[in-house]
Amino acid sequence: IGAAGASAGQIAEHFGLPLPTLSFHLKTLQHAGLVQRNRQSRLLIYSADFTTINAVLGYLTENCCAGHPEDCGIPVTREA
Repeated sequence: IGAAGASAGQIAEHFGLPLPTLSFHLKTLQHAGLVQRNRQSRLLIYSADFTTINAVLGYLTENCCAGHPEDCGIPVTREA
C-alpha cells in the first residue's frame, strides 16, 4: 500500500476484507486524523498520515510505557 496510498478497493483486496467493513474503519481512522483521503480523478485514495501516527506513538511511549518503549515491546531505533 505504501506512502502513496491506495483506493479502498485495493486496500480491501490486500487485507481480504469486505469493502463495507473497510470503509467503516477507514472513516474512523480518517476522523481520528490517522488517515488522509484525497481524490485522484474518480478515485478516493487513502494514505496514512505518518506525522500524526508518529505523534500518537510518541505520546503512548512517553505516557503509557513510562519512557521505556522496550517495556511495551516497541522496537527501539535511534536516529542518526
